[in-house]
Amino acid sequence: MRHSSGHHHSAGNSKPSSGNDWKVIRDLLPYLLEYKFRVAIALTCLVAAKVTNLGIPILMKQLIDALNIKADSPQALLVVPVGLILAYGLLRISASLFTELRESLFARVTQNAVRKVALQVFEHLHSLALSFHLARQTGGVSRDIERGTRGIQSLISYSLYSILPTLIEFCLVLGYFAYAYDIWFAAITLVALVLYIGFTVVVTEWRTHFRRTMNDMDSKANQKAIDSLLNFETVKYFGNEAFEASRYDQNLVRYQAAAVKSQKSLAVLNFGQQTIIAVGLVLILWRATLGVIDGSMTLGDLVLVNTLMIQLYIPLNFLGVIYREIKQALTDMDRMFSLLNTEKEIADAPNAKSLVIGNQGCGPDVRFENVSFHYDAKREILKNVSFNIPAGTITAVVGQSGAGKSTLARLLFRFYDVQSGNILIDDQNIVDVTQSSLRKAIGIVPQDTVLFNDTIGYNIAYGNPNASIEEVHEAARAAQIDRFIQHLPDGYNTQVGERGLKLSGGEKQRVAIARTLLKKPAMLIFDEATSALDSKTERAFQEELLGLAKNRTTLIIAHRLSTIVHADQILVMDHGQIVERGTHAELLAANGRYAEMWQMQERIALD
Repeated sequence: MRHSSGHHHSAGNSKPSSGNDWKVIRDLLPYLLEYKFRVAIALTCLVAAKVTNLGIPILMKQLIDALNIKADSPQALLVVPVGLILAYGLLRISASLFTELRESLFARVTQNAVRKVALQVFEHLHSLALSFHLARQTGGVSRDIERGTRGIQSLISYSLYSILPTLIEFCLVLGYFAYAYDIWFAAITLVALVLYIGFTVVVTEWRTHFRRTMNDMDSKANQKAIDSLLNFETVKYFGNEAFEASRYDQNLVRYQAAAVKSQKSLAVLNFGQQTIIAVGLVLILWRATLGVIDGSMTLGDLVLVNTLMIQLYIPLNFLGVIYREIKQALTDMDRMFSLLNTEKEIADAPNAKSLVIGNQGCGPDVRFENVSFHYDAKREILKNVSFNIPAGTITAVVGQSGAGKSTLARLLFRFYDVQSGNILIDDQNIVDVTQSSLRKAIGIVPQDTVLFNDTIGYNIAYGNPNASIEEVHEAARAAQIDRFIQHLPDGYNTQVGERGLKLSGGEKQRVAIARTLLKKPAMLIFDEATSALDSKTERAFQEELLGLAKNRTTLIIAHRLSTIVHADQILVMDHGQIVERGTHAELLAANGRYAEMWQMQERIALD
């Protein structure tokens, strides 16, 4: 089962449209609806809080009107206001109680959604093909995940705690105005609100591209900074600190320009909003004042109308910010979900089974049958390559750089799928078995060893996280690194630094060998695994290698021919094809390409 390439672009450059906004919400809903009962209770508390909130100014009106009783009724003067005051306090407490209950009930829903989405994205990123990870920018992807998870919290917070309560309150106020007073109160409120929302949406949409530019520049600056810091030594080697600072500053300058424009447009938004609110309030108060003058309304009604309008418009003051933040949250979530929706180029077949190794005692039989492969269609890497690695034997592959040697290891690990031909392990096509079982059976020591920023012990134990301390030490001894570790002040607890930079190249390779041995795979692949070792350690490791390979199938990709003289079979590659094959003695006797390479390395060694 093969998958086409071309779907590994960075999600960080996507620009969601309005249509995508609803898609993002649909993607998020299943995570929220896992707690249907909790969500229903939280929404009930939300409505209860708003109804209670509406009751507070209505009760205040009753209290003001009650104070207009005659002075010769001292009993009424005492009882009525005191009862209303107590009721007023009770309503305020109730409104706060319902609000806090809503927030505490929904906290678990929000955090569960954040955790599950973040975990799913993280797992999905690890399931994507090597081509995606070679093309991605680590800083941008990490920022997209960070923003996306924060966007979930923002979206829920602003929609549930600001937009929805305001809409409910608006409907309640409109209903009360239409019921208790003439229709003009409801009409003025409705028109003002529609104009306010329309103006806010239009201006905020205009402002959005400034915000998007800010985010893009922020991501690019972050990518440049992380890339530069990861390559700290290279920057130092070439004295390019000023150049790196200049590259970083270019994006900061663009960010600054977008931020200034964003702030200026915010001033336009705020002024327009306040103008609409002020006109609406003046018209409402004018109608209420006329009502008080003609006796159709009391002083309490005037206070009530004014309080309700202010109560309604206070959250609307932040509508522009809230709308922008929701749009931004949706944009950030869309980027994160687009990472989640990135197609897996290398996926298990629907009926994939676990790889079964026929003879656990000597490793699997591996066969390449007419394998052709290219990363780019314009440049073929392997051309009809066929060879067999019999179970329990050592096969070495040699050749010039770019001959396609390391590609064999990547294809065996199924980091890529071949364009034609088959790769069989114990007569099982690797595209028909699960990737996890395939990779569990193969241990690889790569040429470029990258370590986790943790201890040496942790990095060796990574080959088998369940291994005992003694097993870790045994693997280190087999890789000729145990003595070195024992002499370190912190021993196995020594920190290796970012990407293992505190260790030399040879030390890193020996750690990589140790953790691969700890994995105890049925097949071993050494991809230039001894290139960074000194001659003495290399000879010691060669002897150890023969012992390690006894019960395993081994593939060695080598540059130094001296390391593979004992191989059962040596394949000589050139321009993606096998041009010679045989044992060390046979190839020397043939006096061909291998003999040429051997003589050249012998001369270099003598010099």
